[in-house]
Amino acid sequence: MLTLYARRRLINILSLGISILAMGFGLFWLGWILFTLLFHGLPGLSLQVFTQITPPPGSTGGLINAIAGSLMMTALGTLIGTPIGILAGTYLAEFGQRGWIAPITRFINDVLLSAPSIVIGLFVYEVYVIRTKHFSGWAGAFALAILVIPIVIRTTENMLRLVPNSLREAAAALGAPQWKVITLVTLRAARAGILTGVLLAVARISGETAPLLFTALNNQFWSSNMNQPMANLPVVIFQFAMSPYADWKQLAWAGAMLITFSVLTLNILARVFFRQQSSTH
Repeated sequence: MLTLYARRRLINILSLGISILAMGFGLFWLGWILFTLLFHGLPGLSLQVFTQITPPPGSTGGLINAIAGSLMMTALGTLIGTPIGILAGTYLAEFGQRGWIAPITRFINDVLLSAPSIVIGLFVYEVYVIRTKHFSGWAGAFALAILVIPIVIRTTENMLRLVPNSLREAAAALGAPQWKVITLVTLRAARAGILTGVLLAVARISGETAPLLFTALNNQFWSSNMNQPMANLPVVIFQFAMSPYADWKQLAWAGAMLITFSVLTLNILARVFFRQQSSTH
């Protein structure tokens, strides 16, 4: 009969083995996806991808208009959503201990976090696109901003709650008003975590297709006019991948590889930045 120590050791070995198998199973599929993207995407990656606009069927071209459109809408969506998310998250962390506004805000934020992105696209289509009577880059940026806000709110609130109360009490003991304590002490202490949340939000919206189908639509030409339909990588990848043309499918693979590795890089940077900040504390 096994002793207590032997049983615990056996259970530990079994649990560790199952955990390693589960991790290996997940990494296997991730590696397969990345290998498939590299295998199909690298042959289509050339200088033309970054210098020419999307081509008609049967001709050569690139993705520069889609890349530029995605960068513009992602940047604007981040610039619109980040301040709102930081301010709302700061309110929830610093002033949301009492009252009924904070619980309702947290509930709505949880709903937005779990809402399918296509619902956000339909919402912006209803309240903006229909009223302006045309698709536009602004509509796409607004849809992406709505996706950014709940992520930044949750991250900001969580990071501010991790700041020790002793820092707030020390600043208050020196006579600093609460707004100075928040702006000069707590937000500074949590800035790395908040920046990590912003990077994760950017990684989230970079590959969103459904909201842009209902808002920015697409544009096969170069356009920097945010009041007109605008090309973007996710929608171009979707349309080209569904087409019967081999050259379009090749560009779709190249675009998918660009988005995937851009998002992967952002996630790695966010994790590394957060880890460095945690080690300094």
